[in-house]
Amino acid sequence: MSTPQDINVKQQPAVAATGGGTDTLLATEQLTKNFGGLTAVDSVDFSIDEGEIRCLIGPNGAGKSTLLELITGQLSPSEGSIYFDGHELTGLPPHERIDTGISVKFQSPHVYENLTVEQNLQVPLQRTDRDADGVMAETLDRISLAEKATTGASELSHGEKQRLEIGMAVTLDPTLMLLDEPVAGMSVDETADVAELIGSLHDDGMTFLVVEHDMEFVRRISERVTVLNQGSIFRQGPIEEIETDEDVRRIYLGENA
Repeated sequence: MSTPQDINVKQQPAVAATGGGTDTLLATEQLTKNFGGLTAVDSVDFSIDEGEIRCLIGPNGAGKSTLLELITGQLSPSEGSIYFDGHELTGLPPHERIDTGISVKFQSPHVYENLTVEQNLQVPLQRTDRDADGVMAETLDRISLAEKATTGASELSHGEKQRLEIGMAVTLDPTLMLLDEPVAGMSVDETADVAELIGSLHDDGMTFLVVEHDMEFVRRISERVTVLNQGSIFRQGPIEEIETDEDVRRIYLGENA
C-alpha cells in the first residue's frame, strides 16, 4: 500500500514539469514508441505553455499522429513520461486523461451519424455537471450550427461535421485541445471558419496542439511551430523562422536547399 510519502515522491516530476510554479501545461520526457523494429517516436522532450497555439508539422511518417495518440492514451509508450497540469498521465487510460482537462479531435470525423447535431453535443455533456442548456446554446452558436441543431449529422457537409466534432470536444470545457489535421479535405471557406473558431476559443484561454499539413492554415493560427522528422524534434521556433529554414523546406516542403 502506498504511503503519502510514496505518493508525493511519485508526483514530484509531474509537478516540477507542469505544476503551478511553471507556465508549462504539457510536457513529455524521453517519450518513445517502438513498433517492432520501427521507432515511430524517438526520445521526444516536448512542451507547450499554457495559452499557446502550437502547430506540429512534418513529412508523412514523421510520428506526428503517434505522438498525439501517446498523449491521449490511445497508445502506450515504450519508454518515457507524459505530464499535464501537474499530473502524470503516462499510465492513465484515455477517459481519465479527459477528466484532467484534455479534449481531442482526430483527423476523421467521429460524430454519431444517426443523431442530430444537438444530440451529438449532448453525448459528451453527460460527462459533466455543466449547465447543459447554456453550454448547448453557446456551443451551437460558436460552431455556426445553431440553425442546424435538429438536423441529422449524416446530412452535414464534411466541414460541418468537423466543426461539430470540435464542438463536442469544447463542451467538456478542456484546458488543452488536441486537433489532428482539423481542416483536411475542407474548402477554403471551411478552413477559414475553423481558423476563426480556434482563434475564438484561444481568446477565451484554451491551449491548442494542432497537427496539420496545410501551411496556410498553420500561418493563420500559430506563432510557434514544432517540426517532427523521423520520430524526433527537428526544429522548433516562430512560424517565420520555420518557413525560411532551408533544412525544414528540404525535408517538409520538398524544396532543394
